[in-house]
Amino acid sequence: WHIRSREDAIDYAEKHGIPVPVTKKRPYSMDRNIWHLSHEGGDLEDPWNEPKADVYMVTTPPEQAPDKPTYVEIEFVKGVPVKLNGEALGAVDLLAKVNDIAAANGVGIVDIAENRLVGMKSRGIYETPGGTVLYYAHRELEYLCLDRATYHYKEQIALRYAELVYDGMWYSPLREALDAFVDATQQTVTGVVRLKLYKGNLCSAGAKSPYSLYNEELSTFGRDEVYNQKDAEGFINLFGLPLKVRALMEKRVGKS
Repeated sequence: WHIRSREDAIDYAEKHGIPVPVTKKRPYSMDRNIWHLSHEGGDLEDPWNEPKADVYMVTTPPEQAPDKPTYVEIEFVKGVPVKLNGEALGAVDLLAKVNDIAAANGVGIVDIAENRLVGMKSRGIYETPGGTVLYYAHRELEYLCLDRATYHYKEQIALRYAELVYDGMWYSPLREALDAFVDATQQTVTGVVRLKLYKGNLCSAGAKSPYSLYNEELSTFGRDEVYNQKDAEGFINLFGLPLKVRALMEKRVGKS
């Protein structure tokens, strides 16, 4: 076997009349599905090299995106996106439309040095416009609908879930168990999120949910009739008690 690089493979293809979508000037390894398009190899192997403009095949470079922001509204039911700007759509059609809108506004370019299972790092340029928007919108809704402990724990297992999928362990019992946990957390993640897309940037422009745990009467910085500010003193004294006890012990044994 004499093919030891992408350049060797390109030479072999040219010699035998095999059409391939790459050249020695653009020797990138690309994988594409409806969720993303990845680019690796060639000059991208040096992390100091900025991706060239012609690398991007889906996403408009941010500096070439429209000079006016684009607003989108995404509605979720139990964590699943079901409407885009008020239009009910199936999952694939919704993602395809969000892809088009986000890509036109330069949203979703990711440049990352990832950690492979075998121990090496690999630099990749990813175009994931629709995925970026849906992930952002879903997280904004979870901010409203999930309690503190559940949200924080879900964030922790999200990393483990991603590792399982990345490492090819989709059919593992652990992945199935984590799915069950996530499904339970999504029962109240229902509502609408409004986002502003502008030249590669993605900003929240509003969110609402019938299951929102946000209570303006409790959260206000102004005068309210619900929350007794004096309760905070006792809470702080008790919450900080373990630290006070440890400090007293360290003082007793002469530890500075």
